[in-house]
Amino acid sequence: MAKQKKVDFKEIGLDIGLILAKQFFKTEYLHYGYWTDGLTVDNSNIYQAQENYANLILSHIPEGVKSILDVGCGAGKFAEKLLDNGYMVDCVSPSPNLTKHVKNLIGDRCNIFECGYEELNTEKKYDLILFSESFQYIPVHSSIPQSLKFLNNNGHILICDFFRKKVEGTSPIGGGHDLVEFYEYISGQPIETITDIDITQETAPSIDIVDDFLTNTIHPIYNLIFYVLDSNYPKISKFLKWKYKKRLEKINYKYLQRKTNAESFSYFKSYHLMVYKKQ
Repeated sequence: MAKQKKVDFKEIGLDIGLILAKQFFKTEYLHYGYWTDGLTVDNSNIYQAQENYANLILSHIPEGVKSILDVGCGAGKFAEKLLDNGYMVDCVSPSPNLTKHVKNLIGDRCNIFECGYEELNTEKKYDLILFSESFQYIPVHSSIPQSLKFLNNNGHILICDFFRKKVEGTSPIGGGHDLVEFYEYISGQPIETITDIDITQETAPSIDIVDDFLTNTIHPIYNLIFYVLDSNYPKISKFLKWKYKKRLEKINYKYLQRKTNAESFSYFKSYHLMVYKKQ
């Protein structure tokens, strides 16, 4: 009997993120917002901030690009925007649940590779490989060589994602490659830096939106669940707290102590939009 594949918590996290984004914030984007001057950091402006982010990426797609491979396309909302702007787009979607949503949203307008980027095998070539908050999930030593393999001559790699900074302390926000190590690796690759913009200050306010949601919505629900368990099912509650002690402590530290905010994000992370050209 075949062993059942374990569920990837990162994948489920993205699925949950999409459900919450659609229900509470009326958006199908799964990326940060780009908070320009004058745009109040408020739930009502989340979609506009995310549109700003999408438009920022669009504005940095080099002239002459016609075909794009969107790596880790999320729910497919930005891929749809690229298609609407006249680009030929293919998607890499390793999440079965999100892939279903992409297919419902885009239909047959693009080809969807249902695998991880490291496992992708195709003869097709592209003018641009796009990583919109997906670069952090793929080892650098795999993503760059793989991208060069799928690029046309003089093709481009566009990365819009956050990286880890070498600072003291432990970040409550996980993810991101080490920025210094990334630069060291990139310097030895056959690519030319076209653009490298630090947009940390413009994206960090998105974390304050998340912090507010966790504090005012998720935390009270979390407390109520354990209040009921402690009162009505004390043995079950005690068992769960023992069995999942480390995971519950991690959840409490990362999400329920108001440590996940714009200030801590800006201290530990550096968000960049980067464009590289294949030499």
